[in-house]
Amino acid sequence: MPRILAFAILIVIFSPPAVAEIYRWTDASGAVHFTDTLPSNKKHQSVDVTEPVTVPMSENLGQHRRISGIRKQVRGMLSSDRKGSSGRAKSSAKAIAKQEKACANYRRKLAKVQSQLRAGYGINKGNSLRRKRRSLNRSLSWECILR
Repeated sequence: MPRILAFAILIVIFSPPAVAEIYRWTDASGAVHFTDTLPSNKKHQSVDVTEPVTVPMSENLGQHRRISGIRKQVRGMLSSDRKGSSGRAKSSAKAIAKQEKACANYRRKLAKVQSQLRAGYGINKGNSLRRKRRSLNRSLSWECILR
């Protein structure tokens, strides 16, 4: 038994690694060929083959669970009614009316900026209108849609 084990260890130590070269060459009709034997009398190129990148499945599943949880939270926030069914204190009717008025004001200002952008403008005026539109969209989203 020890002789067999010693022989196996020697074979493993002195055996050459399994390395195969891949060659690429083009024939007279323009077809590209790949082979592991050196093409004779043909101009060829050696091809470098890299290992594929793999992502462990556990990381993929963890990322999926995390994103699914975030999506559920966002859906819950968007589907909850404005009165705070998600545990917030109920707002008075006056506060709700004030919020609705502010949202309508943002929408009105956005419509005005959009019409000014469609009407034509110079470079500086256009940049300032787009900046204003971004600001109004951000405020509308934050205060009226995601609330």
